Amino acid sequence: MSTQYLFVFAQVHDEFRIPELESIAELHGFSIKFPDSPEDKKTARPFMVLGLESEEHARILSERCILIKYICEFYARGKTYEELHRENRLRAHQWHKYAADTSFKFMVTAFNHTIPQWRQKDVVEGFAYMDFQGKIDMKNPEIILTCFEEYRDKHGTTRAKDEGDGEFEEVWFGRLIEVGMARSLVKKFDVKKRVYYGNTSMEAEMSLLMANQTLASPGKLIYDPFIGTGSMAYTTAHFGAFVYGSDIDGRQMRGKVKPPGIIRAAAQYGIANRIMDLCTFDVTQNPWRCGGLFDAIVTDPPYGVRAGAKRLGRKNERPTREGPPPVHAPRPDDQPYIPPTRPYELSELARDLVLLARYMLKPRGRLVFFLPTVTEEYKEVDVEAMLCEGMELVANSLQDFGSWGRRLITIRKTTAENYPPPTFDPAHAVTENVASHIPAHKDFREKYFQGFKKGDTEEADQDSEKQG
Repeated sequence: MSTQYLFVFAQVHDEFRIPELESIAELHGFSIKFPDSPEDKKTARPFMVLGLESEEHARILSERCILIKYICEFYARGKTYEELHRENRLRAHQWHKYAADTSFKFMVTAFNHTIPQWRQKDVVEGFAYMDFQGKIDMKNPEIILTCFEEYRDKHGTTRAKDEGDGEFEEVWFGRLIEVGMARSLVKKFDVKKRVYYGNTSMEAEMSLLMANQTLASPGKLIYDPFIGTGSMAYTTAHFGAFVYGSDIDGRQMRGKVKPPGIIRAAAQYGIANRIMDLCTFDVTQNPWRCGGLFDAIVTDPPYGVRAGAKRLGRKNERPTREGPPPVHAPRPDDQPYIPPTRPYELSELARDLVLLARYMLKPRGRLVFFLPTVTEEYKEVDVEAMLCEGMELVANSLQDFGSWGRRLITIRKTTAENYPPPTFDPAHAVTENVASHIPAHKDFREKYFQGFKKGDTEEADQDSEKQG
């Protein structure tokens, strides 16, 4: 039988909450009962009552989930304090065992509001019927009773300090189980404090969320095929995983001094021994000779805003040479040959990434990556069209930037069947409907620098249709 717990979330990245909870629950082998009511499941609110089989499960979630601020044993909720007290009395069997001799204190706070000190005292005195006989201990109490008032968002309005005090939408009450311990990792992995980073480094909070989606844990092997400056490597390695990284441009991984920048930053976090290796190669010309190696693939592929994706090849094919082949002569400056590269269009890259994951992942392994999309053009089929046999969508969470956004896509390998390595042929579509459907992320770079002008997008679509 499950017990109800009140979860209080940080009011950021709200679409990522439920996927993160489900991922950590799957990692540790337990289930979560979510609210039946759509209203109670809305992620726009910071409060949610969830069912768990044990208090230990609540502690596991608080230790690992980045978006959790507090977890409390749930006692009551109400639109008014009268309604809350009525429900709290009905749940006396949950808190009565603490009344006799348990030291305690109250924590009274609010979301979108600051409760004045005098009213906090009135709120506490309103619970006098609970008749707690234990010592009031403000420093080290055995239990903390929590009361949260939820107010409408009033940001951007001018008002007196205490204006609207007491006009809350709902009030929640419970016993504090745990403060969200993983929130401190956001500061630990702050990019500004890192010894090595670049202009494409992923922010700490998002890197941690991505690591949780991979189910990173001790002994797992995780691969980043576009590792860049290593943002996802540090967070996944922090949770115990071993990391292998590659990039077509080795300068991103190395930096300008020795040892390589990623290794220096990993040493800063005490996880340098979990970076297995860093290699320079084009993922479309990779050295892998067998599949089923990795527990997860996590990456933030370049999509052309700060840096564009590249693959080996020439933009324009050379004309056919007539006559005998030229005689090789060593270069006088003894410089190494640098092969030419050409752009790697985002929709092609995304489809290839899914095929690569199917080949390289172990059964039930996960592919986690960001996909930028144009807000007005995005449709669910954009993501569905990337899937192939043996791969299923687990989560699709939006980080909204207005006219565009990026979606954290989590895909699971559902089969133990061995598949051939991908051909990385631009003419090869993963599914039959890719050719007929133009996804919102196709030619994203051009759309971004055009300012997502609708007319330009429609013209580009018409041109693509004519070419098809």
